[in-house]
Amino acid sequence: MVVTRVKPLTPVALVTDHTVYACVMGSRAFGLATESSDTDRRGVYVAPTPLFWGFDKPPPHVEGPAEEQFSWELERFCELALRGNPNILECLHSPLVEHADDTGRELLALREAFLSRRVHETYAGYAAGQRRKFAADVRAHGTPRRWKPVMHALRLLMCGRDLLRTGSLVLDVGDMREPLLAVRRGEVPWPEAEAWLDRLTEEAGEAARTSPLPEEPDHARVEDFLIRIRRASAGAG
Repeated sequence: MVVTRVKPLTPVALVTDHTVYACVMGSRAFGLATESSDTDRRGVYVAPTPLFWGFDKPPPHVEGPAEEQFSWELERFCELALRGNPNILECLHSPLVEHADDTGRELLALREAFLSRRVHETYAGYAAGQRRKFAADVRAHGTPRRWKPVMHALRLLMCGRDLLRTGSLVLDVGDMREPLLAVRRGEVPWPEAEAWLDRLTEEAGEAARTSPLPEEPDHARVEDFLIRIRRASAGAG
């Protein structure tokens, strides 16, 4: 059998020609946008299967081509989602979907398969990492040097807590918009913001113990989806 070598595609071509799902993320998806907010775009592309047969593999992610745009190859996206990565999981639940073809819609239909109690570790773990940075700032300057990350740490903990409580991931902060924006503007004293972080961390831990989410994500279901997409791309049907 003669195998024809497939010419590699540029990263830009992978995004522009092979994106299956695209959405807006960041403050606009969270209901926290202000007049100065950027528009953060995220997407998923499917690299043609023959590109994986040679030594030069397609990239697992691509930055651009537009400003504030970032995309993942489908397999990498699924790997991160199965680990409970907050950024990836939230992409699948953005209320601002800009594009979804048949594969993208099937990916969206799978989003519950990625959810599990692992999100407690990932959401709380990310917030804990941010808090170490805040603590260093407070020791050096008496207050966090930047308040926007404090706001987003609070939002993340709220989102993770509510996901653990209900089994559903909702990004829009609703009536918590103004209290969170007050934090961003530096109008909330650090001891008060710190106490809020403490309270949310405790509430997320309590929610994890009684969460309706399964212990593990549905790895087999996601893998079946990925294999079918790879086979279809290879022309195997």
